Amino acid sequence: MKMLLLLSFFVLNGILFAQDAKSEFIQSEKKAFERKLDFSKVSYPGDPNFDVQFYKLNVFVTHTPKYISGDVTITAKSLTNNLTSVKLDLQNNLTVDSVTLSGTKILFQHLSNVITVQLDKTYSLNEIFSLQVYYHGVPISKDFGTYETGYHNGYPVIYTLSEPYGASDWWPCKDTPADKADSADIWIRCDSSLKAISNGKLVEVTNNGEGTKTWKWAERYPIAQYLISMAISNYDEYQQYFKYSKKDSMSVIHYIYPEDLENNRTNLGLTTTMLQVFSDKFGLYPYIKEKYGHASFGWGGGMEHQTITSLGGGNFSVDLISHELAHQWFGDKVTCKDWQNIWLNEGFATYCEAVFAEAMGGKSTYNSYISSNMYYAKFATGSIYVKDISSVNEIFNRYRSYEKGGTVLHMLRGIVGDEKFFTLMQNYLNDPRYAYNVATTEDFQGVAESVYGSSLDYFFKEWIYGENFPNYTVKWSASPTGNGTSSVHVLIAQTKNSTPQFFTMPVQINIKTSLGDTLITVFNNQLSQSFYLEVKGSVSSVQFDPNNFILKNSSVAVGIDDESIILEKFELFQNYPNPFNPETTIRYQLPARVFVSLKIFDVLGNEVAKLVNEENETGFHQVKFDGSNLTSGIYFYILKAGNFSSGKKLLLLK
Repeated sequence: MKMLLLLSFFVLNGILFAQDAKSEFIQSEKKAFERKLDFSKVSYPGDPNFDVQFYKLNVFVTHTPKYISGDVTITAKSLTNNLTSVKLDLQNNLTVDSVTLSGTKILFQHLSNVITVQLDKTYSLNEIFSLQVYYHGVPISKDFGTYETGYHNGYPVIYTLSEPYGASDWWPCKDTPADKADSADIWIRCDSSLKAISNGKLVEVTNNGEGTKTWKWAERYPIAQYLISMAISNYDEYQQYFKYSKKDSMSVIHYIYPEDLENNRTNLGLTTTMLQVFSDKFGLYPYIKEKYGHASFGWGGGMEHQTITSLGGGNFSVDLISHELAHQWFGDKVTCKDWQNIWLNEGFATYCEAVFAEAMGGKSTYNSYISSNMYYAKFATGSIYVKDISSVNEIFNRYRSYEKGGTVLHMLRGIVGDEKFFTLMQNYLNDPRYAYNVATTEDFQGVAESVYGSSLDYFFKEWIYGENFPNYTVKWSASPTGNGTSSVHVLIAQTKNSTPQFFTMPVQINIKTSLGDTLITVFNNQLSQSFYLEVKGSVSSVQFDPNNFILKNSSVAVGIDDESIILEKFELFQNYPNPFNPETTIRYQLPARVFVSLKIFDVLGNEVAKLVNEENETGFHQVKFDGSNLTSGIYFYILKAGNFSSGKKLLLLK
């Protein structure tokens, strides 16, 4: 889902891309975001005692008066033994006429927006039952516009937008994203002059002969309750086909208000290109046996209703279209298990805008998108993991769930590299535990680590559950070693944060020399940390994170004042140069005054030199070692400082 704010544009290869005028969005979204939800709603996450298998909505809707009536069939499987009752969600403004099971009326109670149904018998584990709930009334509308009626150009409009808690505002269901139905039918009876658009495939349109038609849609892929939708108006249709193989194609249909179609045909026409780009990057479009398309609605943005995105605002930007299409993979195929993990939907779709821009405009366009995301991500407060899901504002916080969430994926790509990044994204989507199902951050992390081959726990803990971003002060100094190389001392210091106190990240350092650039990655895991690097040539400058992989503020300056550095731990650095002949330098740091022993040993463990055997002050220290009297080979140097002990290998080549 995304708000539509189009005030700045740029053109690439003849294609118009619209960038959100994000600095303006606060006031534009305030009305939609300021509504608070009753916490009693979110404290009830859906009845855990049954698993929804199938929904069938069979509803009659009218525009004037605003009204809905009909019945909803819910087929479910018991998840426990001795199941005698179940709970469904439906707002009290709608009236339940009756509930039947196998055609027989059964007892129910409708209180506090929950229908408690007494089943006809005791059901055992995995036993199937099917309920029909008959209801009617005037649907309420909250949040982004749960159930709305209005007009466009004088013609009636009816539409729904159920995310996050709005499905039960207009139909009885289990109102939690954690339980997807395996399939759904959506039958909509409405005025015969209008078209009723919904999920999946259009099976039949029946003329009822009394001024109404029934539009019968069948969704045969698993679907979350909030992704079931209606969009009803006098649409014009723009038909395309996504040719995903030499002999196979899928229908792409845009149902657009007649006055808006021509002005937006070019951008809408890019949908098939986007389908190809995302299919190449993430695997074939998830609903290839059905359709994809768009339906105009009255809300100023987009909502990723499964197989049929709702678009509003009358001006359909490329980034809006790509964002909602990306949701078909990230949000619809794999859905966040709970609203605390909404970044798995919105952060991923936001990042995919940059992926499509990169495919069309190259790396510079991608970098432009990421720079914009990073700028606004810095305004995020709190953790990406949403702690207060009673507020729509908290769940759909633009800075945090969208911009910072998308930036996290950019940083992850920087850590693991392009090939592994797109592999892990595909593996996440295709993992049988999550495909057409639900997932949490920990689930995604597990897939990422399995592809990367190393733990990423530090990364997810600080970026998803932590707050803010690092502020780096980088200082460096360089000196020639006398053999055509330079020793570079780089000090990386972070401003102390709250959670975490500092950020652990692999950091790229680009050292510019008389012989060219040398790009080195170091692992920064201290609040203040020194790195000693050796490069060929004389050093002219140092760049910190030159590829902008990290969300950060940073400054780089020449010159290091050792006395001003606050050291946090003992550390022994790699000697330089290494290999050496006959002289090398060994450096170490001490956070306190302590007795120090530094010795050299051969491969048999024989001591061949004693370099230090005395108390040293706090700070950085360096010692020259001359191996003129030794033969070529591998040696070891061992530092003991108080209770600290560390050793490294050095190589003498004559």
